[in-house]
Amino acid sequence: MLTTNGLSGLLDALDASPWGATTGRSARHARSQSGQRQPLYTAEERRRRDASPWTLVQGILAPLQFAVFLVSLGLVMRYLATGEGLAVATASVIVKTVVLYVIMVTGSIWEKVVFGRWLFAPAFYWEDVFSMLVLALHTAYLGTVFFGIGDGQGQMLLALAAYAAYVVNAAQFVLKLRAARRDEASARSSPAGMSAA
Repeated sequence: MLTTNGLSGLLDALDASPWGATTGRSARHARSQSGQRQPLYTAEERRRRDASPWTLVQGILAPLQFAVFLVSLGLVMRYLATGEGLAVATASVIVKTVVLYVIMVTGSIWEKVVFGRWLFAPAFYWEDVFSMLVLALHTAYLGTVFFGIGDGQGQMLLALAAYAAYVVNAAQFVLKLRAARRDEASARSSPAGMSAA
């Protein structure tokens, strides 16, 4: 029988993250001991985040990428439903992929400025891991188009797989943004947070 201790041992053996707290498992145990989870940003990281122009760049590119995604998704779905508009759908996925590359490069610069790492900072470890899958799927799509691999329907189904991964990854970042806002609100409302601010 798999008990809680047995399950914890199994998770410890399978956990490839070098920062256990980012998996949620260790943070949950730490929270039960201390009664509180660690904030997403330290005071210094928050200061660097707020001072960085890359924060604004990310704030502009993220909704832009989502808008491009929505338009492209509509075009891809139209092609899959009707068989018409392959060239326009293909162009839209290429534009979406270019925007993804731009946001990944600028996001990596932002992460370096704020956390001192180009990628896989503990606070965004799992988001970055999943971002690699998103990049791989979008890049695979480009490969199928540029090397003429498969037919239009197969290429568009690959684009949909890339888009599904993108939606999951975007949700990860939205949840992380909400957690950061909760951290900041609780820091402002606590007596210690008011004196530190």
